[in-house]
Amino acid sequence: MGKSQLYQRCCVEGRHKHIMTGPIVGKGNLIGTINFARVGNTTAFNNQDLSNLSAVCLHVSACLANLRSRPFFEPNLLIMLLTQREIQIAKLVACGLTNAEIGKELWISPNTVKQALKRMFQKLGVSSRTELVAKLSIF
Repeated sequence: MGKSQLYQRCCVEGRHKHIMTGPIVGKGNLIGTINFARVGNTTAFNNQDLSNLSAVCLHVSACLANLRSRPFFEPNLLIMLLTQREIQIAKLVACGLTNAEIGKELWISPNTVKQALKRMFQKLGVSSRTELVAKLSIF
C-alpha cells in the first residue's frame, strides 16, 4: 500500500516520525484538517491524543459554523458623526427610554438629552427618534 501525500510531505520531507490528522467539517463537507506531528524518538500518538484531537476538531468546526451563521454587517459610517455621549443616548432611545429615563441613566438632565437629540437629528438628517434608530441601524 502506498503512503499518503500527507505522509510523504510531512514524514519524509519534514522528518516527522508520527502524524495525526483530524477533519474540519463545514456544511457536511471536509473543509480542512488539523495536523500534529512528532519527531525523533518520541512515542506514537495514543488513544487519548486521538480523543483530544477529535474534541479540538469538533470545537473548531462548531466555531466556524457559528461564525458563518452570523450575518456580516458593514459598519455604519453615520455613527462616526456622533460623540460617545450621543451614541449612549441613541442606544437608550433604541431601548425605548424617555428623555427623563435617559437623563437618569446617564446622570444628565432631561433637557440635556433633548438638546443632544436635536443635534443628533441635524447631524443625521432625521426628524424622529424612530428615524434616528433606523438610520443608525446598529442596535
